[in-house]
Amino acid sequence: MTVVLSGFADEIAADLDAQLEVLAGLSIRHLELRSAWSVTVADLDDQQVARIRRALDGAGVTVSAIGSPIGKIPVEAPLAPELDRLRRIADIAAALGTPLVRVFSFFLPAGRRPEEFRGPVLDRMAALAGIAEERGLVLAHENEKEIYGDVPERCAEIIRVVGSPALRATFDAANFVQCGVAAPHDQGYPLLAPYLEYLQVKDALAATGAVVPAGQGDGQVRQTLAALNDAGFAGFVSLEPHLAVAGRFGGFSGPEDFTRAARALFGLLDDLGMSWR
Repeated sequence: MTVVLSGFADEIAADLDAQLEVLAGLSIRHLELRSAWSVTVADLDDQQVARIRRALDGAGVTVSAIGSPIGKIPVEAPLAPELDRLRRIADIAAALGTPLVRVFSFFLPAGRRPEEFRGPVLDRMAALAGIAEERGLVLAHENEKEIYGDVPERCAEIIRVVGSPALRATFDAANFVQCGVAAPHDQGYPLLAPYLEYLQVKDALAATGAVVPAGQGDGQVRQTLAALNDAGFAGFVSLEPHLAVAGRFGGFSGPEDFTRAARALFGLLDDLGMSWR
């Protein structure tokens, strides 16, 4: 099986040219676009999008997915601006040649039970999926801390209940570890495998929550890669190292730590006999 490697290149540097230089050195020919020049993807104007397209074409790099912030707002915030923001991201995704857009399932108020917000979250995710269907997008829901879909059961519930072909899953082992999921692969993969569109690669230590390179934490990344290999998964595997900064709205690693994270992933793939491009 051959997987396709990508990465959140804004973890290398804010400057797009610097991002592309490091990716080239690692022979990674795809990029998950979250920001460029410190401008988040949802706020890029048409001129900036065109500039990105020219730079990517010149470097022989394609966009694997839009690493959007959609759904990273409070569940009780107005929804209409978020729907408009998704429509803008749909335009950007079309201009950059990808149908895949990462999304989230809304921040919950501290101290409140997730079950209190089940209905509103499902309604909101259905609205996002409706726009995705209209615009030819596939939304990949990411498990994240402090949102409704933070643990495997609720991640699977969102996709199952919404029931849209435009709403699928991405899998982030480190985030599961940080949410108290003791065995992300054992507990999460069986539930999410039927919906899995994309894999994001970072790992974390259960004792501290610290993010570490793939295979060096408690996220069972090796087991998930092996299962994907057995299943014949040939989709994108995207590095999101977060080795220097791991914040609520993104992370940063720098060139050296991004390279260290990539080398750790390469080592796991080699050990498992998995090829990549």
